Amino acid sequence: MAKIVVGVLRGGPSSEYDISLKTGENVLRHLPQEKYKPLDIFISKAGEWHLKGLVRPPEKILQHIDVAFNAMHGEYGEDGTVQKIFRDHGIPHTGSEVMASRFTIKKDTAKNLLERAGLNVLPGITVRPDDDTQTTLTLVHKKMAPPWVVKPNGKGSSVGVSIVRTLPNLEKAISEVFRIDSLVLVEKYIKGREATCGVLENFRNEKYYALPVVEIIPPQGKFFDYQSKYDGSTKEVCPGRFSKREATHLQDAAIRAHKALGCRHYSRTDMILANDTVWVLETNTLPGLTSESLLPKSAEAIGLSFPGLLDHLVALALKK
Repeated sequence: MAKIVVGVLRGGPSSEYDISLKTGENVLRHLPQEKYKPLDIFISKAGEWHLKGLVRPPEKILQHIDVAFNAMHGEYGEDGTVQKIFRDHGIPHTGSEVMASRFTIKKDTAKNLLERAGLNVLPGITVRPDDDTQTTLTLVHKKMAPPWVVKPNGKGSSVGVSIVRTLPNLEKAISEVFRIDSLVLVEKYIKGREATCGVLENFRNEKYYALPVVEIIPPQGKFFDYQSKYDGSTKEVCPGRFSKREATHLQDAAIRAHKALGCRHYSRTDMILANDTVWVLETNTLPGLTSESLLPKSAEAIGLSFPGLLDHLVALALKK
């Protein structure tokens, strides 16, 4: 029986390029070899597709695969761009489709959809480059007491996120984010216990299966920013030290977020639990799958090995 050829796309013109390379490498290494033939498809920061060291157009490369495993993160790979390429060429692929990807990567759009679904989202405002600085600072101060979280509207992996407590620092943080994104999101900072929960579709006879909740404990005095997310300094407890009631509320919120945003196959939702209230921060349509990533760890906690997780995702993509 011929093996299924899985094209693993990694890299891409994104601020999460390095993480994508690690996710893709991990996927290539652990796809069950008895069933699949993995094909490494590297996409450069310039957006050029490479197969076996040669630059080739996407339509030529996609002719060589049966299914695409999307191991990219952020812009291009997670915003609907590559999903449209797959769709236009009739290639089944892992992860969410075009519209859900476009909606979810834009934090302001996603927040509106989550709020409409009855989920708690943080109070916040969006800031554009042509907005008057003093008006913006006054508006933020009137609407939300400090501290504030400042983040890019269209980036993932906590890229460019900071917590500020004064108006001068707020102005500086907004200017810094404008270097990497055209829209800035300023939100009320709510102190609580950080958690994340993955959702798998059609697993163990459940259409939406919530994986164990992971409790995230950043180093003292820090938050779960880009550095602490990947440098090993953050403590990740799985299952998290939540009561059964708290864990159920967090898992329910993750499933509701997955459905509200139209996600497909799998997702991972980041949340804050504060005073018995679950605040949804954001949902990742292509969660990291590196050796340090949280979704594989939560899958392992229920006995689902990483190769088994990859096999399940590919099977979902191939299912008609």
